[in-house]
Amino acid sequence: MSRFMLRALSAGIAAATLSVSAHAATEITWWHSMGGELGERLSVLAEDFNATQDEYRVTPSYRGEYEQTMVNTIAAFRAGEQPHIVQIYEVGTGTMMAAQGAIYPVYELMEEHGNTFDPNDYLPVVTGYYTDTNGNMLSMPFNSSTPILYYNKAIFEAAGLDPESPPTTWAEMGEMGQQIVDEGAASCGFTMAYAANWVGLENFSALHNQSIGTQENGFGGLDTEFAFNGDVQARFWDQLKEWSDSGVYSYAGPANGPDAAPSFYASDCAMYMNSSASRADVLANSDFDVGFGMLPYYDDVDGAPQNSIIGGATLWVLSGHEDDEYTGVAEFLEYLSLPEVQAEWHQGTGYLPITTAAYELSQEQGYYDENPGADIAIEQINLNEPTENSKGLRFGNYPQVRMVLDEEFQAVLAGDKSGQQALDDAVSRGNQILRDFEAANN
Repeated sequence: MSRFMLRALSAGIAAATLSVSAHAATEITWWHSMGGELGERLSVLAEDFNATQDEYRVTPSYRGEYEQTMVNTIAAFRAGEQPHIVQIYEVGTGTMMAAQGAIYPVYELMEEHGNTFDPNDYLPVVTGYYTDTNGNMLSMPFNSSTPILYYNKAIFEAAGLDPESPPTTWAEMGEMGQQIVDEGAASCGFTMAYAANWVGLENFSALHNQSIGTQENGFGGLDTEFAFNGDVQARFWDQLKEWSDSGVYSYAGPANGPDAAPSFYASDCAMYMNSSASRADVLANSDFDVGFGMLPYYDDVDGAPQNSIIGGATLWVLSGHEDDEYTGVAEFLEYLSLPEVQAEWHQGTGYLPITTAAYELSQEQGYYDENPGADIAIEQINLNEPTENSKGLRFGNYPQVRMVLDEEFQAVLAGDKSGQQALDDAVSRGNQILRDFEAANN
């Protein structure tokens, strides 16, 4: 039996032994967006906490994908039926921040309930994404990730490439991808999830220290405008179009690219870019030796590579509950940040260790020595001190902007627009979404 299953069993037994007093425990509701094995691991976290004490009982509840959870939370708050804690993805940060009166900022929660809490314990690239302009942490980091490169070592060998040397630049990516296709080792060189947004635009821009928007990528206020239509981004979209036509690149669909992972698992595509949190699924679904690398970059762009940015989600605390319930919420959030808890979550899922202590503990345990490539995501986000262009982004209603980007990128692939035209149009359409959000929240 696996360690994960043993922990789940022991947590269940411990919870059962507390059944006599459980009826008196204060319930803490936690809405989340993790299904499958991640959802099971999340439930074990809650049960492990519940087994440590008998005053509070955290009850997780799956509420659909990130966007659905966010919509459900807004509706629940309006009806006075909101959970205590909700998991919201990183691009929902601007929307949550604007919901004044609906959230209980984490820094206030922890201060007012006397819990040990120091933002300096967390990785800077993580805390920077979820703090206000005064450096106060608004939500609790939980599952943070960054995209990396996965590649099929067997295909590399079949194409006459070194299986221990993945491409580091986009020029190498094009050359290797072409050689793979020409040698018949695979039908495509590479594919990626989130081609038009998180991977192919947001992280691409950060790695090249290119602005995504004014006002420090939206961190400085609501009166921001998009700026992701620079020469470097347009060049990349045009190059993806060329590679798509030649078979070097295979478009996997909008949003999270539903066809990306299957094409990699089936050895149709030799390389695949997606979240570091995909590591467990990649290893479980691949019957070949998987290699890992950082995202490629243009080596003729000054300052590149800078650093990648995170994705994933944080835990927001919602207002409207009793003070004694918030004491339990604070204790649970403190528990989730314990080094041993975070280290096991990181090692079991592929998400980043959100605290320095959890990272150091994983090093001490020999995890990275035993699992080559598991620390690539950490190295990549820490390549350099984040700049205004590479610390993340914060825009209201940004999920709508991502839909616009998907549409414009598809127009490029169809040959209807150049990369520059598509990005110019996306900026124009996106700015209207920002103005609508600004008007609604001023």
